[in-house]
Parts: sequence; C-alpha cells; structure tokens
Amino acid sequence: MRITRLTAVAGVFALAMAAAACGGGDDSGSGKASGIVGKASSDKKLVVGTKADQPGLGLQTGGAYTGFDVEIAKIIAKGLGVPETGIEFKTTVSSNREPFIQQGQVDIVVATYTINEDRKKVVNFGGPYFVAGQDLLVPTASTITGPEALAGKKVCSVSGSTPAKRIQTEYKDAKLQQFDSYSKCVQALSDGSVDAVTTDDIILAGYASQEQYVGKFKVVGKKFSEEPYGIGLKKTDSEGCKKINEILKASVTDGSYKAAWDKTLGKSGQAAPTLDVAKLTNCA
Repeated sequence: MRITRLTAVAGVFALAMAAAACGGGDDSGSGKASGIVGKASSDKKLVVGTKADQPGLGLQTGGAYTGFDVEIAKIIAKGLGVPETGIEFKTTVSSNREPFIQQGQVDIVVATYTINEDRKKVVNFGGPYFVAGQDLLVPTASTITGPEALAGKKVCSVSGSTPAKRIQTEYKDAKLQQFDSYSKCVQALSDGSVDAVTTDDIILAGYASQEQYVGKFKVVGKKFSEEPYGIGLKKTDSEGCKKINEILKASVTDGSYKAAWDKTLGKSGQAAPTLDVAKLTNCA
C-alpha cells in the first residue's frame, strides 16, 4: 500500500510539473506570447496603427497605405519575421494612439508619434527613427513669420497632439482651433477659416506639395520644437521595444532606412536624414 501511495503522489507531482511547463508560454508566464516578438513569431501577423491623411508619411488611398511611416512599419515587421501580407494597417489619429495600444487594438503605432515624458508613463517607445520640428503652414501671401506672430490669429491643429498642447501652453494669445485630422485643418486654411496650421515641419511640407495646394501655401521655416518620432507599443513590452531598436540599427547598415525615405519623403527633394542610433530610447 505504501509503495502504491508513493507512486500515486509521484504521478500527481509529475502532472503538476508538466502543466506548469505547458503554461510557461502563455500571457502569465514569460510574457513573450503577449508581446510583439512572441506574437510575430507564432502568428506571423502585426497590426500597425498609422495615420491615413498625411501625405508622404501615412496616407490611405482605397485600401492601401503609403508613406515613410508605412515603410518604417514594414521594416519593423520584416525584422520580426512578419511578411508584408501579414501586416494589417489600422487608421489611427493623434487622440487614440495610447488607447489603441493599451486596449490591444494595435500591436505598434507608427504615426508621427512624438516621444515625450507624459506618453512614456503609459506606453513604451522604440526609436526615435526621425526628429522633426513644429512649424507653421500659412497662405503664400501671409505675413506670419513665426509663432511670436500668432497673437489673435486662428491656428489649427489636431486634438491630443503635441503641437496643439504647445500652442495652448506657450502661445496663449493664439486662437486654437482643433480637429481630429490635419487634412481638415489644411482644408480650413484653404477656405480661409483659419490663419495657420501647426504641426511638424515635414508633415506640413507634405501637404504643401500636394497638387491641389501647390503655390497656395508655404511652410514658414522657423521650427520651434524638436519632435522625436517613436514607435509606440505596450508599456510592459520591454523585449519588443529592444527588438525594435535592434531592427532600426540594422536598417541603417543594410540601407533599408534610406530606401524607405527615398521612396516617400525623398520625393520632396530633401535628402535622407542620418538616423542617430546612439539616441535610440532606453526601453522601459
């Protein structure tokens, strides 16, 4: 009887250990399955949040997305082992980037997403993969020469964006108009209902170069911020963040970063920037 009981106890212990081993790969184990590295490895899929209305960066035409951010997302996906056919792009606006990440509606966000301390409290950031600067888009005949000339002027930006918050806090004499997309701001500038549009210089240049606006607008050319664009992902996904930075480093040496620029924003005539890999973020 004693031998039988010992055998039974040993059997129960073995089953418990086997169950624990099997459970090690789920969300309660190492965490890999819940992060982008684990998901990409197992599913060969990646859901990417990106803008849909920013020429040269993230623009949706029919079911297709094009732009520099889109190409950066493809580089990240490839580095994770996900083919282009496994990428699902999801239109993301400035105000829902954090919720989309937190709720798991997207795996990563590549959407002119400025890295700042407030956002780092709730999401993780790989990058920066590009550093822009806030500027102003105005009619060609406008006398606005910079942010110091915005007092009493109607200035349009996007709700929840860093540029909108900067106008609210640093240029309080300006009359801020907020929409959910920059395309609406540019349309308002076109019909004369606002005096200026503000966001990052490269975004504004993209709009100014669109066929319907050529000759109508100008970028003032007086940057008043530094906007490091990062790749957002879940706060807890430190492994995924580190992997993204590894992929970005590799994109410099293999030429894919420059190729992404030349294919998109390079058409504006601006040479590809140098990606400073020494400034990639320390993942949380």
